[in-house]
Amino acid sequence: MKKFTTKMLCRAGIVAALYVALTCPLGALAFGALGFQIRPAEALTMLPLFYAESIPALYVGCLIANVFTGTAWDIGLGSLCSLIAALCTFASGKLIRNTPAKLVVGGAFPVLVNAFGIPCVLLLSGFAYGTYWFMFASLLLTQAVWVFGMGVPLYFGIAALRKKGVSAFCDNVSGQRLNAPDSANAAHGEKN
Repeated sequence: MKKFTTKMLCRAGIVAALYVALTCPLGALAFGALGFQIRPAEALTMLPLFYAESIPALYVGCLIANVFTGTAWDIGLGSLCSLIAALCTFASGKLIRNTPAKLVVGGAFPVLVNAFGIPCVLLLSGFAYGTYWFMFASLLLTQAVWVFGMGVPLYFGIAALRKKGVSAFCDNVSGQRLNAPDSANAAHGEKN
């Protein structure tokens, strides 16, 4: 098991805060008031492909954002959908090495889990804007737009920053490039 570092804790806090900041200002639009959820924060659901700490961060961010709906169902079950999707995305990132396949499979989880689960939440909370299958279709479409339309570019942006060795995006302590040869450390007399 990997040690939970200060950097990971900070990164988790930033992800949770970003989720809230990208959701709450949209008000009712973020919760499907017009039949579609306008929730750009769902692009962040691709982060578990890189960072394990984004799993609880997405859950907490969604939980805080859902507090503003005022329904216990959305706070509990809606946030649980985000947690399940994040866990599945993380697992797919660990199991699949091919980048296109990883993006498709990893991105499918937040799309499908929310498309199947959130209509139940809306029906239970009394905020249904149509039948289950209509809400399923609208959430499938909107989730796909946010997860694939914005999440995939986010993935490639973070991958590029990690390849450059930008410390905030790397898991190593020194911020060295992830694919840097060990000879750089050996030259300084350091051991891995």
